[in-house]
Amino acid sequence: MKTKPMLAVLCALIAPWIATETMGGDPRPRPNILFIMADDHAFQAVSSYGGMLSKIAPTPNIDRIAESGARFDSVFCNNSICGPSRAAILTGKFSHMNRFYKNEGGGDFDGSQQTFPKLLQAAGYQTAVIGKWHLGTAPTGFDYSKVFFNNAGQGTYWDPVFQINGKELVTESQFHSTRQVANDAIQWLDAGRDKTKPFMLMYQFKAPHRNWDPDPAYKELFADIEIPEPETFNDRYEGRRAAADQWLSIEHDLTRLDLKQIPPSELKGEELKKWLHWGVRNQFWTPDPSLKGQALKQWKYQRYIKDYLRCVRGVDDAVGRMLDYLEENGLAENTIVIYTSDQGFYLGEHGWFDKRFMYEESFRMPFLMRWPGHIEPGTVNTDLLMNVDFAPTLLAAAGVSIPADIQGQSFANGSPGRKAVYYHYYEFPFWHRVQPHYGIRTDRYKLIHFYYSMDEWELFDLKNDPNELKNLIQDPAYEEVLKKMKIELKEQQQACGDTMSLEEMRAMTDARIDRIYESK
Repeated sequence: MKTKPMLAVLCALIAPWIATETMGGDPRPRPNILFIMADDHAFQAVSSYGGMLSKIAPTPNIDRIAESGARFDSVFCNNSICGPSRAAILTGKFSHMNRFYKNEGGGDFDGSQQTFPKLLQAAGYQTAVIGKWHLGTAPTGFDYSKVFFNNAGQGTYWDPVFQINGKELVTESQFHSTRQVANDAIQWLDAGRDKTKPFMLMYQFKAPHRNWDPDPAYKELFADIEIPEPETFNDRYEGRRAAADQWLSIEHDLTRLDLKQIPPSELKGEELKKWLHWGVRNQFWTPDPSLKGQALKQWKYQRYIKDYLRCVRGVDDAVGRMLDYLEENGLAENTIVIYTSDQGFYLGEHGWFDKRFMYEESFRMPFLMRWPGHIEPGTVNTDLLMNVDFAPTLLAAAGVSIPADIQGQSFANGSPGRKAVYYHYYEFPFWHRVQPHYGIRTDRYKLIHFYYSMDEWELFDLKNDPNELKNLIQDPAYEEVLKKMKIELKEQQQACGDTMSLEEMRAMTDARIDRIYESK
């Protein structure tokens, strides 16, 4: 793949279309938009990005998007947790502005506010969302919606309950949820839309979200191999207090349900639930009293990572079905296709699963994009981008004006030229006891402040320490770097309006606002 600056990649993205519109010529048809999003799909598990899993667990269909378009290597989320990241993608605004900043106790998404689907809809696009939504309130700005309703909006891998157009509930019991979402998306494209209009479809999977329950078609995948452990699998967290005090350890916090343990037949009701979920709060369990210590940790990792990757394979196959459909029906040449995830995920790095921390594996998102005739195939880009940039970029690509209150920056006309990206995570203590924190990342350095019940700063040199193992906050050699990073942090907070006091930030964490699904 060819590494190019953003301007060379995307400067031609919308210019030809806009030129014919403004000059009164015959305009090119406005592009269709297919926005594909998985849940918790780590960039390390997309083979286009390389890494130790790329040969063991390839994703050939997702890779097709990069091969015929671009792979973006420096895309980051504003808040590494499902609902808040999705809210930022829809609005182009940071969590403190769209007010959906945590899943647990943070209330529901305000569906009356401006979103990019609403703006596209007003501009003549037919819009749809199918699959995971997880924002509490029913989708707005869509001509059609069929989204997961049960399990607090998470949906389930089996027998998921969907809400259709904010009203009708239907249980789908024939297929695994990944296959069901794939079927529904293709059905809408084939028979459910007005084919005289351009479309914008958000095609969104539950997989590979916890509890990683794959389609039986993949149950034997990886059965005869051992997945290698990441380099930082046995991280001891020296100099990183917040990293040591968390509940997302593979060794200590995976449950019996996560690892598909069969409960004693006599357990029922609350006792059965307690048995299955044992481990979620740092509770010890082992399938065999003789299995303990490092051997137990390694056993849990193998059970976890194989089911995770099996779920990914199901998503990859579903993406392949969709790409084939576009090609077979003459839609591929004028459809922007994006593949991403709502955030990254830990696949054993630092000994963890889940997300939330500002460390690279959960902060960084996979992002692949193709638009034939506009993006040169096989391009790689390394500009600093964020999930709040998706909305303005898609609006610009469709020729729709970007409202001034959108905080993200379009990269459809070239690089936003960011010096840094900003992050803020609020939720504590559930589910994983990750301390609230904010910070910035430049192309080389990262500064993080954990502020809720500790006052800890971390500074990393990503060039010399890409695994983020050495906290340089007390290193005199980095005194000047630290000073500049703190200045840049303040500038980023001012720019995005995140200027609350620490007391106000802690109050956001402490707030407990009921969710719609939880009150039913």
